[in-house]
Amino acid sequence: MIKRSIQFENVRVSYTMRGSGRTVVLLHGYLETGDVWDSLAEMMEKRFRLITVDLPGHGDSEVKGEIHTMEFLAGAVREVLRDAGEERVMMVGHSLGGYVTLAFVELFPDLLSGYVLFHSHPHDDSPEAIARRNREIAVVRAGRKNIMYPGNVSMMFAKGNLKSMAAELERSKKIASRNPGEGIIALINGMIARPSRQYVLENGTVPLLWILGRHDLYFSPEKALRDTGLPHNAEVVILEHSGHLGFIEETEKSAGLLEDFAGRIKW
Repeated sequence: MIKRSIQFENVRVSYTMRGSGRTVVLLHGYLETGDVWDSLAEMMEKRFRLITVDLPGHGDSEVKGEIHTMEFLAGAVREVLRDAGEERVMMVGHSLGGYVTLAFVELFPDLLSGYVLFHSHPHDDSPEAIARRNREIAVVRAGRKNIMYPGNVSMMFAKGNLKSMAAELERSKKIASRNPGEGIIALINGMIARPSRQYVLENGTVPLLWILGRHDLYFSPEKALRDTGLPHNAEVVILEHSGHLGFIEETEKSAGLLEDFAGRIKW
């Protein structure tokens, strides 16, 4: 595994590369870092070149300011691909990473062979979601992020997996604990400010695989399919034993889905 960093708009952006073959870019979610993909990447690296990015504000990447828009984050990922010498990739975004991926689809569609939304969606925040995010900002500003993230991370797992996946839960909490309060606030503000990109998904400019979790407490598959029209080049898969972290809760199934999709798209 190779770890590199670049400068983008005067902040450091860190990423890792491993494996060989067609390139798959993995973008983590809120309260995560590129390390969340390790188990999945280990399964895929013999067939693919995998790039995992620490989005600015999380992990080893720096914080730019009070708000990291999805467009800013997509631009940072674009610079990572330039540094890595990539011209066309498949992009996988988990949750917040999916919002970044949709911004990337809108801004740089020619760089994508296909994209995957992993427990993510194209809609903007509801008033209720904005209120919840503002409450989290208040907690972090008060210097109490350590009482906030354990509950958030626990909710990412299906209730039925919490006991059997206790080690994975603790690892996810440790990853979340690394993220600075300033970065957490910047990404929350970016999520609040993001526009709906439903039209980007529905236009079908780039082939899509949409992976949802049957027991996702953050975004239900029923709501996803009810509220969004699918273009002809989109596929939907629901992981029956997962919450919001299917690539951890059903790693082997998830790796197979990504590999199959990669085999069907035009590179």
